Amino acid sequence: MINKQTLKDQLIHEIEQRKDDLVDLCSQLIRIPSENPPGDSTHITTFIDDYLKQVGTVNHWYESTDKMYNLVSTIGNTDGKHLIFCGHSDVVPAGDRSKWDFDPNSGEVVDGWLLGRGASDMKAGLGGLIFTFALLKELEIDLPGQLTLAVVPDEETGGEFGVPWLLENGLIMGDGSLIAEPSSRYNPTIGQKGSFWFKLKVFGQPGHGSLSPLAGNNAITSMIDAINEIRKLWDLPVTIPDHIQPLIDKSKKYMREVEKDREPFQDVMDHITVNIGTINGGTKSNIIPESCEVEVDCRLPFGITQDEVSDYLHEKLDKLGIEYEISRFGFRSNANHTSADDPVCKAIIDNISYVTDHESYGVMQWASSDARHFRDYNIPVLQYGPAFLPSIHGYNEKVKVEDIVRCCKVYIAAVIDYLYDN
Repeated sequence: MINKQTLKDQLIHEIEQRKDDLVDLCSQLIRIPSENPPGDSTHITTFIDDYLKQVGTVNHWYESTDKMYNLVSTIGNTDGKHLIFCGHSDVVPAGDRSKWDFDPNSGEVVDGWLLGRGASDMKAGLGGLIFTFALLKELEIDLPGQLTLAVVPDEETGGEFGVPWLLENGLIMGDGSLIAEPSSRYNPTIGQKGSFWFKLKVFGQPGHGSLSPLAGNNAITSMIDAINEIRKLWDLPVTIPDHIQPLIDKSKKYMREVEKDREPFQDVMDHITVNIGTINGGTKSNIIPESCEVEVDCRLPFGITQDEVSDYLHEKLDKLGIEYEISRFGFRSNANHTSADDPVCKAIIDNISYVTDHESYGVMQWASSDARHFRDYNIPVLQYGPAFLPSIHGYNEKVKVEDIVRCCKVYIAAVIDYLYDN
């Protein structure tokens, strides 16, 4: 009879003994370019496949679109529960490399920091999942359930060729999932706001600029009126459901007491955020513009749906008497969450406290991720990964080595608790 606590402690110790190998794996992942766009995951998927084969795993490649490869591997026994480890291999572009203090594909460790694009989002977290998966296979741990590793290529663009493609095609399934997306040290994200991204195109009538505003119909000035209406979404009253309010309250507490630089932004938890991200219109200064287009990113709290936002926008824009078109793109979802009492959440939250000897609780994410797709398929999910949050998607991205090791210890302990607790 296996003593679960003894096994868990032994595996945590094993991670500590092999932490240099863990960090080296994460470094190697950063050194492999995998920017999306363009989204070619051939090189990094090949590396991960070769790494896992060294311990004898059977890995399956699934090309969801040209040069975007999903890698799926499963270990354990089919009799018990099934846990999915999920991580994305793509990263956002490095941007202007002259603004970096080091090579974005450095992968170096300097003064306790692992450096490079993807260090926090999310190659360090992905490395922790891969390392945990490989170690359990190498040590021949007799798991009473299954553990699947799913490495996906298409998260950073909000694309459909990673997690949603695997789920839709029945290539992954499970009773719970952990995504190693960046989070704070003690607070995994167990919920997220919804997303409503849209393009608005406004049409006018061209004419000679010297006759404006008496001639023609200026699409840009009409767009200004439209933008003013769109921005009022922030002020739209939203009633948070009673069963969600405690999660919102905890998330605001987190913003006040943990990630303190976020304290001024607490209201994003129960308001619709509105970002006018791009604008394009007109031909030249002396021609009355015939069209103008904006791209808008709205994030939706609990208490309002995508359909309700769409209805609101059409009502307000119709009243302006303008000619327009709205089309959706990118992220699209309603707010969603997994109960903190779900076994997969408890396994992670309890083991964060166990490994760190510090209070842990789940919070809301004010952005969006692949977690929503798992919830669409009724798979409970949360996110927990090593990160230096201010550096995500910015220049000089980095993560603390100690955070990488800590998260990996939590991962392996959580596997034992989750699969052995039947």
